[in-house]
Amino acid sequence: MQTNTTPPYTSHTSLVAVGDSFTEGMSDLLPDGTYRGWADLLAGRMAARTPGFRYANLAVRGKLIRQIVEEQVPVAAAMGADVITLVGGLNDTLRPKCDMGRVKGLLTEAVEQLAPSCKQLVLMRSPGRQGPVLERFRPRMEELFACVDDLAARHGALVVDLYGAPSLGDPRLWDVDRLHLTAEGHRRVAEAVWQTLGHDPEDTEWHTPIPATLPPGWVMRRVADVRFARQHLLPWIGRRLTGRSSGDGLPPKRPELLPYEGPAV
Repeated sequence: MQTNTTPPYTSHTSLVAVGDSFTEGMSDLLPDGTYRGWADLLAGRMAARTPGFRYANLAVRGKLIRQIVEEQVPVAAAMGADVITLVGGLNDTLRPKCDMGRVKGLLTEAVEQLAPSCKQLVLMRSPGRQGPVLERFRPRMEELFACVDDLAARHGALVVDLYGAPSLGDPRLWDVDRLHLTAEGHRRVAEAVWQTLGHDPEDTEWHTPIPATLPPGWVMRRVADVRFARQHLLPWIGRRLTGRSSGDGLPPKRPELLPYEGPAV
C-alpha cells in the first residue's frame, strides 16, 4: 500500500539528493550549460528559510541502482543530513534485460542504509510519460513502485507520488529526448516534495494537467519522431548495446554537503 503521509512542518538544516539524471536535473538547462532541476529548486526554497542550510547532490546521469548503492549511498549516509532523497532503479527497468528481484534487493539495501542515517528519508514513485515508448516497461515500473511503497511503510520514509500525478504524464512537460522533464516539470516535482515534507503549498495545483492546446499536425509529429530517433533513441540504444552510460566519467553534481545559495524559485 502506498505511503504518502505528510508530516508536520519541521525546519530542516540539510539535504542530500541521491540518484540518476532525474535528480541531477536533466533537462532543466541553465544558460551556462549546467542543469538545475527539482532538487536544486527544493534546496533553494529550504535555504531561503533556514540560515546556513547545506545541500549536496550526488546524482549522476545514467546510473543504475547497483552503482547508486555502491557509489552514492555510503557517502550520503555518512553525511548525517536531516533529509535524504533517493530515486533510483528506473534506468534498470528500461533495460531490455532486467532482473527485478535484484533491482528490488538493491533498493532495499539502499533504504536500509539511508533511513537510519537521516531524520527523514524521501522516496518517489517516478513520473511516467504518456505514449507508446514506455508502455512495454510499465509493468516493471509499477513493480518497482510497489517495492518503494513497501519500503517506505517499513522504514518510516515518505513517498512522493509523481507517477500518479496527471500533469506529469503530459508529453508537453517532457524534453525532446522523451526521458527527462522540462523546467516546468522539475518545478512541479520540487513543489510536490516541498509539500510532502510538510511545507505550506506554493502551488496547490502542481498535479493538475496544464490547459489543453491543439495537438501538432501529422507532419510535425513525424518530423519530431525522426529527430528524436536520430538525436536520442539511436545513441541510447548504442550505449545499451556497448554497456556504456551517459554518466561514465562524470563526477557527482554537488559532492560535498555545503551551504547553499542557489535558486529559491
